[in-house]
Amino acid sequence: MTVQSARTTRSPLLTRLIRTANEQGLFHPGQHLLAAVSGGPDSTALLALLLQLAPAWRLRLTAVHMNYRLRGVESDDDEAFVTAFCKARQVPVVVLRPVLSKPRGQSSLQAVARDARYDAMKRLAKEIGADRIVLGHTADDQAETMLMWMLRGAGLTGLAGMPFVRESIIVRPLLSATRGEILEYLNRERLTYRQDSSNGTNRYRRNRIRNELLPVVTGIAPAAIRLLQRQADLLREDGRYLEQVTREQFSSLVRQESSGEHRLDRRAFAALPTALQRRLVRMILRMLEPEGRAPSAHVVAKTCRFFLTGRPGLCLAHQDVVLRRDGESLGISRMKQAGSVSVAQAQDTEVHVAVPSTVYWARTDTQFHVQHLTRQEAEPLLRKRSRHQALFDADLAGSPLVLRCWRAGDCFHPSGMKGKRKKLQDLFTDMKIARVKREAIPVLAAPEGILWVAGVRQDERFLVHDGSRRCLVVTLTERLKEKGDG
Repeated sequence: MTVQSARTTRSPLLTRLIRTANEQGLFHPGQHLLAAVSGGPDSTALLALLLQLAPAWRLRLTAVHMNYRLRGVESDDDEAFVTAFCKARQVPVVVLRPVLSKPRGQSSLQAVARDARYDAMKRLAKEIGADRIVLGHTADDQAETMLMWMLRGAGLTGLAGMPFVRESIIVRPLLSATRGEILEYLNRERLTYRQDSSNGTNRYRRNRIRNELLPVVTGIAPAAIRLLQRQADLLREDGRYLEQVTREQFSSLVRQESSGEHRLDRRAFAALPTALQRRLVRMILRMLEPEGRAPSAHVVAKTCRFFLTGRPGLCLAHQDVVLRRDGESLGISRMKQAGSVSVAQAQDTEVHVAVPSTVYWARTDTQFHVQHLTRQEAEPLLRKRSRHQALFDADLAGSPLVLRCWRAGDCFHPSGMKGKRKKLQDLFTDMKIARVKREAIPVLAAPEGILWVAGVRQDERFLVHDGSRRCLVVTLTERLKEKGDG
């Protein structure tokens, strides 16, 4: 039901916020809202607007401020400003100070901070019983996001930008308002706010889009912000329709086994339009992802390609998601984090290597035993070198680990060559390894590069050194024959 605010003189921005909240169903009278407040202009205006709306809508407000301490004194000053702003207006405020670390393979510290922020706010909302988490993203943020995804070659979902509602609890009531309208409101209300100095640097892609690209775009089309906002709304509606169609296809084509594996018929999958093939695969992969995150376009394309053109067998789609093709039957499932894994014979087959685990490599009928040891525990192994065992600095190696066949163009830095780079093909030639035998040799790789051409040579970059604290130990053995084996 649409609710009107009190009939008092109100700013155009408050009118826009009320209209957006009503049209999009963002929040309702009587609810408890957790407002994310950084101290910048957008979030400061958001909290001030909600305070104006609170009496008429009977809203209960709590503010949350994230201090990552990435900008030293400036970060602490932001926290002090938000705390004082909320105290002066009798708004409870919770300050969170997460410690961030960037794991190997993660895109950026900003991505880590974003994920930590959302996770922390959802936990806090649950603890205090908040109905919604309210963010201050604006139409300008939307335009920046759309341009950023456009430059990444994103599809419909990415080009639709940020939704008004995310995960049913996170809402953006200022997404229809421009930054100019925000600043006009702050000036009218005589409200002070903080400026993040890192927004002025072009070190980050989003900042370059904001500071360099967007001014050029608006110079060509002055209404570009509003036009991009309208485009996002249109694409979002198209996306919702396609999502509905995909769910219908999922219901009719996909069955979930008791093991958790999703199975579907290859011929029925191949008969779908390409757009629905991609969306169906993306939907299944999201269901298998513990946090429900969308897979990359590369992973979706790889999965579709294997389902349509791959040979029968197994293939690793992404980390611990396994694809299976048995004749005309297709499967997608999560790999168990421990135990042996049989690797299919297809040339492009690869398998995720959990730590600890034992992985079976069918081509050479051998097993890889993988474990982490402290430097002290691994010391005896370091003194007794063997071509059947490799030790690496676990922190340098990173994760996920993948066991796969060698590929044309593969390069690494063989130990003993003083950091020189060499193609695997040239290494095989120098060592007089026959072409037919090369196809069976397993390669252990990580996101940073090839760690080990198993039984042949390690990569010098990842060797254990004096400062290593954790060691990754990989031992190659012949598979033990079970009773009844030929």
